[in-house]
Amino acid sequence: MKKRRVLVVLGGNSKERSVSLDSGKACAKAIKSLGYQVSTFDPAKKSFNEIKNLKVDVIFNALHGKGGEDGSAQSYFEYLKIPYTHSGVLSSMYAMDKAISKKIFFKNKIISPKYFVLNILKYKDKNNLKRLIKSNKLIFPVVVKPTNEGSSIGVKICKNFEKLNSETKSLFKNYKNLMFEKFIKGQEVQVAVMNGKALGAIELKPKRSFYDYKAKYTKSANTLHIMPANITKKKYQEVLKISEKAHNSLKCRGVTRCDFKLMNNKFYLLELNTQPGMTNLSLVPEIARYKGIKFENLVKKMILDASINR
Repeated sequence: MKKRRVLVVLGGNSKERSVSLDSGKACAKAIKSLGYQVSTFDPAKKSFNEIKNLKVDVIFNALHGKGGEDGSAQSYFEYLKIPYTHSGVLSSMYAMDKAISKKIFFKNKIISPKYFVLNILKYKDKNNLKRLIKSNKLIFPVVVKPTNEGSSIGVKICKNFEKLNSETKSLFKNYKNLMFEKFIKGQEVQVAVMNGKALGAIELKPKRSFYDYKAKYTKSANTLHIMPANITKKKYQEVLKISEKAHNSLKCRGVTRCDFKLMNNKFYLLELNTQPGMTNLSLVPEIARYKGIKFENLVKKMILDASINR
């Protein structure tokens, strides 16, 4: 039987390029060990249109961040009519835009922190921001972050208004829309979902103020991983169900990861990631291992799920 030809798309131009390269290389190695013919493609070096000149049966999407998990890359894959992994165009776009995904979560009665979004054109001065904080009844600390970044890039936790205003001005140099959100204390719990079914929940105890980019991708950050999460059986099953509901509410496919905070016995969904990391420090492979799914088998399941019209 002829080997299936898998193209791993990795790298890209987003701020998560280095993580995507790590994810892609790890997946390419696993795909090769499974007996598939594997090659790699970096859209930072070549145009997506060049894929049509390659002999490809399946695309394994290992991109992270803008251009890779916001529906853009998925649009190319659909146009080329090549089966690909992870979520489709609209699901990816909705999940990447935190304002859109929050509205969908609220509509489906999934708890998420109180928030408002501010466009750079509507940011006049600090008094304007102060009025918005007050009218939306946000109390400090307040989180400010870009509406369309992943891996906690640009996320700032501000304990007072002076700090918030300073960070807002700084972020508006690079982003047009910012989200202002109530800071939720409590346990960090993250859930992996595959094909609509939750695999498990892991708890994180970062030494830093929160599970930021450095905590996620740097060994020296020494974030403590607790698998399974140290919560009651009832709460464990509850967070799995919420994650499945969130995954399905956005009509996601393949693998996703939901990030929660548990405070006052309530789970607050911070965001859903349609392209979770697949590095040796990543959470989805760790959760899968606990469930008895080896990395190679996890990758194989993702390849077998690949399709178009996602």
